[in-house]
Amino acid sequence: MTESDPKVVLRLYLQFARDALLWKLEGLSEYDIRRPLTPTGTNLLGLVKHATGAELGYFGATFGRPAAGPQLSAAADAEPNADMWATAEESRAQIVEGYRRAWEHADATFDALELDAVGTVPWWPAGQDDVTLFHALVRVIGDTHRHAGHADIVRELIDGSAGMSENNIGLASGDRAWWENYRDRLEQAAKEAGGRG
Repeated sequence: MTESDPKVVLRLYLQFARDALLWKLEGLSEYDIRRPLTPTGTNLLGLVKHATGAELGYFGATFGRPAAGPQLSAAADAEPNADMWATAEESRAQIVEGYRRAWEHADATFDALELDAVGTVPWWPAGQDDVTLFHALVRVIGDTHRHAGHADIVRELIDGSAGMSENNIGLASGDRAWWENYRDRLEQAAKEAGGRG
C-alpha cells in the first residue's frame, strides 16, 4: 500500500474489521450466531451489536452528530452487557442493517470533520472526556479488530472455519489431518514445557 492520507488509511483498516465481523455470521443458523461460547457470553451477533453502539457513540454523539432513527445501542439504564447480545425479538437482519447504518453515519462524520476535530465522549469522566477524531478512530479500529478476533475464535468453535476474510484466510494451508497433527504437536510441547510430558 502506498496511500499516504492518514484518514484514508484509517478508514480502510476500520472497514477491514467491519467486514470481518459480518463475514463471521455468513452461513450460520440463528442459534449459532447468538449462542454464548465463552464463560462471559461472547457471541457473534452480540459482537456486531456492540460494534454498532461503539460507532454510533464515538462518531455520533461524541462529535455532536447523533444518528437519526432507532438505535441498537443499549440505554444508560439497561442491564449490564445489554449491547453484547441479541434478544430473540432482534433479528439478524435488523442488527446487520443497524451496523451498516452506523457505518454510513460514521463515514459521514469522517467526511465532515478533520482528524484534529475535538469531541466530548459522553460516558467518559468529566475533565477527561475530550477526544480528537483521530484518537476516536484509532480507538474504534483497535476495538473492532479485537472483536473481529473474538469472532474468529467463536466461529472456529462453532464450525471450525477461521481466517481474516473470504479472500485472505491468513492461515497456513493444510487439510484437517494436517491441522490435527499440528494441534497435537502444540499440545505435546505444552505438556513438556509444563512438566506433564
